[in-house]
Amino acid sequence: MQKNLSSPTLTARAIGYGGLIPFIGLSAMSVLWRDIHHSAILFSLLAYGATIISFLGAIHWGLAMREEHQDRIAIIWGVVPSLVAWGSLIVDTHWGLAIQFITLWVCFFVDYKRYPQYGVSKWLSMRLQLTVIAGVCLVLPVLMQITS
Repeated sequence: MQKNLSSPTLTARAIGYGGLIPFIGLSAMSVLWRDIHHSAILFSLLAYGATIISFLGAIHWGLAMREEHQDRIAIIWGVVPSLVAWGSLIVDTHWGLAIQFITLWVCFFVDYKRYPQYGVSKWLSMRLQLTVIAGVCLVLPVLMQITS
């Protein structure tokens, strides 16, 4: 039996906003403790960002799988974020963070266009909030590097 998931449940909100804790914590540590394990902190932020970006693509697979006739574009798009996220792990860390910042916003704009087709547009306000905060956390270490 399929439940109506047209808007985020309390559990989804708690997990979604809780998922910001590593972004905020690692970004803050990278800015405040620049001399203590800085490269490990930045790579941890990068790895977490790659994990979340991969998840954002996978959502489209899940949405497409609910349909009787699977949406080929959703299936293809579903793997693109994970491939870009993987690529961000093999370049310089600051470039990787910048790539992830852009990718988060591309994912949001794709979701903005595609979610209404699946009846889940009520998730977009939470997605926007999560994207803004995660994006700031990814780009802050890049900006600190540029200005120092």
